[in-house]
Amino acid sequence: MTMWISVHDALPADDQRCLCYLPKNEVYLPGKTGATEMRQVVVLRFQRDHFIKNVSKTGYNGPPHFWLGEGTSNKFFAEVSHWMPLPEGP
Repeated sequence: MTMWISVHDALPADDQRCLCYLPKNEVYLPGKTGATEMRQVVVLRFQRDHFIKNVSKTGYNGPPHFWLGEGTSNKFFAEVSHWMPLPEGP
């Protein structure tokens, strides 16, 4: 079984899709009720040196890496604590 890897120990390959663990990932549920739920495990694509290759127009001054999500779930690098490769299908 694959184990979770800390982002402090190793990073995925550039453009690799991974399961990512975000300890405080609270998302809004569909509708306009304002209801939320915690979704701590999501699929994201790692972008090595994203902010070096794509200069931020907002003055972003954090780590150079970025996690691209599917839909509107992009995450700044510091939000992800652990990752693991996607498992192979059956």
